[in-house]
Amino acid sequence: MFKKILIANRGEIAVRVIRACKEWGISTVAIHSDVDRESMHVKLADESVCVGPHQPSNSYLNIPAIMSAIELTGSEAVHPGYGFLSENFNFAKILEENSIKFIGPSSNLIRMMGDKIQAKKIAKENGLPVIEGSDGGVSNIDEAKEICKKIGFPILIKAAGGGGGKGMKIVNDENKFEELFFAAKSEAKKFFANDEVYIEKFFEDPRHIEVQVLSGKNHTVHLYERDCSVQRRHQKLIEETPSPVLNTEIRNELFQKTVNMVSKIGYEGAGTVEFIYEKGKFYFLEMNTRVQVEHPVTEMVTGIDIIKEQIWIAYTGNTALKQNDISPRGHAIECRINAEDASKNFQPSPGIITMCHQPSGFRTRVDGGIYQGYKVTPFYDSMICKLICHGRNREEAIQRMNRSLDEFVIEGITTTIDLHKKLLNHRKFLESDFNVTWLDKDKVI
Repeated sequence: MFKKILIANRGEIAVRVIRACKEWGISTVAIHSDVDRESMHVKLADESVCVGPHQPSNSYLNIPAIMSAIELTGSEAVHPGYGFLSENFNFAKILEENSIKFIGPSSNLIRMMGDKIQAKKIAKENGLPVIEGSDGGVSNIDEAKEICKKIGFPILIKAAGGGGGKGMKIVNDENKFEELFFAAKSEAKKFFANDEVYIEKFFEDPRHIEVQVLSGKNHTVHLYERDCSVQRRHQKLIEETPSPVLNTEIRNELFQKTVNMVSKIGYEGAGTVEFIYEKGKFYFLEMNTRVQVEHPVTEMVTGIDIIKEQIWIAYTGNTALKQNDISPRGHAIECRINAEDASKNFQPSPGIITMCHQPSGFRTRVDGGIYQGYKVTPFYDSMICKLICHGRNREEAIQRMNRSLDEFVIEGITTTIDLHKKLLNHRKFLESDFNVTWLDKDKVI
């Protein structure tokens, strides 16, 4: 096994990776910015290296500084977590060229699946249904208008080089199309240094379903699906597994086609294939070549540590799991706890946590790095932790989550804990009568 791994990330995912490494008996190196010196991931790691000031571009995205930290500490491998450099094929390629193991797929696969247009072509070639739209990037307004006439409104304009809702515009009719087309291109250029966009048919009432996979040179296995349909402006708030709306026939088809594609492209590591699901049919959306924020719900129902499996695959090239060994039990729900004020349009709420009591108890898990006295800075993503609860069924998982949210006390900053209480007890959530547009359309928040 690896002797030393550097974690190229911060916050709760860095803590999560460090814990998995410790269980493998692997020494860990934390990198941090100047404002993160007192962060939990720095305290838990065996070594730490400051890689720059608070701006992400000068620290957590600073490849030369991170490469220096790798050399300084003699690290054999790098775990990128999610976000930051986790899907940066240039970073993975530099590591490959320097004989440092990137805990994830090859740089070529990251580049291939990170290009949303190419990924769509690959999915289609390997038997996955794809959303009707442009075959590639569209830069000419007249060509774009012709595509819209062919598939009909509403349509979705998406940035080819990124995600997270950036460079994404919904167009309901042709009157607004030209304005939003150029707005999407401008936003794509700003966030991803690539103004290429593509056009797809927009689904008005879809669910967001994703399939977790682990894949090695020997074979690919799936760890069943997650439902991530509680979203606000394309940002996930609550995730659960299993999906309350899929039947056995749909599931089997979804898993078989997903595993087939992932295996055929020669994928190695943990990955997630995402789908739009509407009216009994699913359509390929994208593939994330990294661990997901919501991976704990899958771990809770399968009993499999996805991060440890990721590390094992990186070291051996193979997955130790067989599909028949994976048998999910019960239901799990995850709430993302953000330092935000939902009553003020989710305004970030940085500051010092003056009181912190985290829930515990039967089948209750908190993934995070916060503590009393911890300073939440305004420089990074506002998610500070995740609360995950498991039950014998969905009803019990919801009850356990309600109990846990009631126990969760964070003072000194405003968080989304109360928002989650409201959403969890909403009639539509209880009855699974929702989709990705629910919160934006119904103005629940």
